[in-house]
Amino acid sequence: MNRRAFIALLGGAAAWPIAARAQQPDGTRRVGVLSNIGESDPEAQSMVAALHQALQELGWVEGRNIRIDRRWAAGNPDRIGVLARELVGLRPDVLVAHTTLAVIALPAIAAIILRVI
Repeated sequence: MNRRAFIALLGGAAAWPIAARAQQPDGTRRVGVLSNIGESDPEAQSMVAALHQALQELGWVEGRNIRIDRRWAAGNPDRIGVLARELVGLRPDVLVAHTTLAVIALPAIAAIILRVI
């Protein structure tokens, strides 16, 4: 996915209506980010920068009105499911998947957890 498409996708997700039950008590919104690459990877750094830029353009600033929980599987496909479950369990307002394995893992885990709740 190119940077422009990623920012457009993120912008749409950030503007998505947020359910009242998921809101944090202090008004801070929570974003969960899952990636199958390592945090120090140049692509990961580019993704983080694009995410911050897109959110900032929409008025969301980490530490002020948004919290971003990141999970990095670092190329370990066995870890992606564990991290997806962990992120979904945090009940973020928005989930962002970066890499194909993350895109596959998040909906599957979310569907399982939402059936239990």
